[in-house]
Amino acid sequence: MFGLFSEIIQAKMFNFILLSVLVIVAVFADAASTAKPGCQSNCGDLTVTYPFGIGIGTNCSISSWYDINCNTTFNPPKPFLATTNHEIIDISNEEIRIKNSVAARCYTETGNVTRENHITVDLAVTPYSFSEKNKFTVVGCDDLAVIIGFSFSGRNFTSGCLSVCSDTKDMNDGFCTGIGCCQTPIPKGLKTFASALNSLDDHKMVWPFNPCGYAFVGDQDVFQFRTSDLTNQSFQNKTIENVPIVIDWAIGNLSCSEAMKSDEFACFQNSVCVDSDTGLGGYRCNCSTGYEGNPYLSPGCTDFHALEHLCPSHFFSNNPCDENGICTNTPGSFTCSCKHGYTGNGTKEGRGCIAKNSQFPVIKFSLGFSMVFVSIIIAMAWLYFSVKRRKLVRMREQFFHQNGGLLLKQQISSNEGGVESTKIFSAEELEKATNKYAEDRILGRGGYGTVYKGILSDDRVVAIKKSRIMDQNQIEQFINEVIILTQVNHRNVVKLLGCCLEAEVPLLVYEFVSNGTLYHHIHNNGEMPWFSWENRLKIAAEAAGALSYLHSAATMPIIHRDVKSSNILLDELYTAKISDFGASRLVPLDQTQVTTLVQGTLGYLDPEYFHTSQLTEKSDVYSFGVVLAELMTGKKPLSPTKSEEERNLTTYFIMSIKENRFFRILEPRILREGSLEQLQAVGELIERCLNLKSNERPTMKEVAMELERLRKYTKHPWNQQGNVEENMALLSEQSDLYDITITGQELTTEMYSEQGSLCSHMIYPSNNPR
Repeated sequence: MFGLFSEIIQAKMFNFILLSVLVIVAVFADAASTAKPGCQSNCGDLTVTYPFGIGIGTNCSISSWYDINCNTTFNPPKPFLATTNHEIIDISNEEIRIKNSVAARCYTETGNVTRENHITVDLAVTPYSFSEKNKFTVVGCDDLAVIIGFSFSGRNFTSGCLSVCSDTKDMNDGFCTGIGCCQTPIPKGLKTFASALNSLDDHKMVWPFNPCGYAFVGDQDVFQFRTSDLTNQSFQNKTIENVPIVIDWAIGNLSCSEAMKSDEFACFQNSVCVDSDTGLGGYRCNCSTGYEGNPYLSPGCTDFHALEHLCPSHFFSNNPCDENGICTNTPGSFTCSCKHGYTGNGTKEGRGCIAKNSQFPVIKFSLGFSMVFVSIIIAMAWLYFSVKRRKLVRMREQFFHQNGGLLLKQQISSNEGGVESTKIFSAEELEKATNKYAEDRILGRGGYGTVYKGILSDDRVVAIKKSRIMDQNQIEQFINEVIILTQVNHRNVVKLLGCCLEAEVPLLVYEFVSNGTLYHHIHNNGEMPWFSWENRLKIAAEAAGALSYLHSAATMPIIHRDVKSSNILLDELYTAKISDFGASRLVPLDQTQVTTLVQGTLGYLDPEYFHTSQLTEKSDVYSFGVVLAELMTGKKPLSPTKSEEERNLTTYFIMSIKENRFFRILEPRILREGSLEQLQAVGELIERCLNLKSNERPTMKEVAMELERLRKYTKHPWNQQGNVEENMALLSEQSDLYDITITGQELTTEMYSEQGSLCSHMIYPSNNPR
């Protein structure tokens, strides 16, 4: 009786001491995980933990950039980041969330602007950067917004988003796909961004239910689009402010390995250092497993969890291990082992510890059980992989039928000329050729898919295009395009070798063109010896001839719809080859135009096609005119950092011709090598191609013939002798105008002021009658 009473007293005493220790440690851990000793830990509803500290210059943070300005003029007080106006919503061990800013533009019923503001958020000189958890979002039914950002790692970022709709019935709550709402991601490590908003038609058609458009950057997991956002006049103030901007933070700009060698390493005992993944350097500290506390404050993290499982002293009877077991403390936990002469796992929950002389024949039982278990595992694995393989075969058959495989086979078998040249590849064959679509095999990404370099089993090098998800209604048209392209036999069109329909999306296999794009050579290798005026004229004539062939000589006319210098490839002999038919459209022989959704690349897009959605072969002529202007001037179609006059190459080129400044904008090398007659003729040809009225543009055949004529003109000996002498006077007059270098400039909100907005320059040239 006395022994039982003694055991109860001992158990209660242990529990009381253990509870007291846990309470003390919990209080200590809570204090250690908050502010620096002697410093304020709360500002309003925000708890501030070190390395951050409340107060400017109070030495409560690890450095001045981590100071939190607690503005007590508000009730309750509001915290702000350092000396900025960024109000803090939350601080975690990896991120900071701040209140949002929004670009807005509102209109009257007649299209007049009643309210307009742009946004610029700058973290350039701070240790913070914008997280990739954010997305750039545009809300509105007639709105186009552009975002431009910079980072200290040398990467610049430019993107845009177009949101259109004609009725509230077109939109779905929760979906931000370009109908009433559009989103695009931003890269990790961005330090500053600016955004401006513009409208395609000044909201005149949608004003009754959508008078304003909005653009902002915010947490993609918080914002949920609602149709009511379009008519909600308080949308900006109430909704967007609740969508925070997520900011990544780190200590300094050194990596963990570098910081550990310095005297200012911030991580204390029982913590681990984690490198920042933003690409800007810096690190953070985390407590090691089994420890809690603040790793930035001395003495570091404490073994808090170990006290919960603390092994008792010998005079306590409630040992967590078996009565014949030995308890040993470990960081964050404890272990049990058996005393001498006993065997087992030592815990009460398991078999405990039993005497060795009475032990069960564990070895024999374990061997027998292991053999049976391994046999069952092997049988289950064989069954699993068999079922998986059968499922994979069925899935590929389903994709083959879904992607129009039977229709393609039927049309290939009925087309004797295309049977030998067209091949249907298997999914395994292309997966092996691209090393399972490895990142280092990517040749480029576009709006219609990703292109990989592939090496087939017969060592042929090919380009494999992995398309995006395709609408089921477009399958038959896709198959028809494949059949037509297999019949295209032109030396200046990239040849389609075959396709694969066993994957979820169709895969197209093209011949590999090794020497990059014309865009790369214009803007990166313009001074290479081979890139002479004669060779530029040759490339232009070959590309024009290929487009003329597609328009008028193919079995069914093909409109490319995305003609640009990056879609003109050059082989090892610098022969031009037209590529990327992902946006192309077939034109029935009894029609001259096709009505489509507007697609293309800003800077090359035909304004008439953009406004009417009526696609004609003259749309390709306009885009090719922009390519010719690139070849002549060496300038990009859109240059946001240039002056207002030079931002849009099309507008700049046309105005230069009208104001008799044509020769001033040409590359000096072209002036040295081409005759004045040639240059004048090409300039007039480009001016005709860029005419805003499609019926006044030349056909692609006429363009090709004119370029071929000018190319032959350069081959006459009498023409070669006088070029340099003829142009010397012009060069001497204009030479000070040609040494132009595109340099980075600090982004300011003036770039988007009044009629000089970047969006209007990308969509509407200055000679547009609109």
